[in-house]
Amino acid sequence: MIGRKKKKQKLDLLEMSDNDRIKLIKEVKEKLRQKAVEEKLWKSFLESENLTINGETVSCEAANLKGFLSTNY
Repeated sequence: MIGRKKKKQKLDLLEMSDNDRIKLIKEVKEKLRQKAVEEKLWKSFLESENLTINGETVSCEAANLKGFLSTNY
């Protein structure tokens, strides 16, 4: 069912156990950190005149980004 929105579960931090609360806060902090790093990376890509990966130009001032796949290991 494509296009169906997921219902967001509301969490009450005051009713959670200390361990669950700490785990949740750590997960949120890590996701925010990863998003910030990703934003900085994409910003640096956009600011560069020519972007070359493994010897192949994938982006320049006149053309859009092409042929780039990012994987997390």
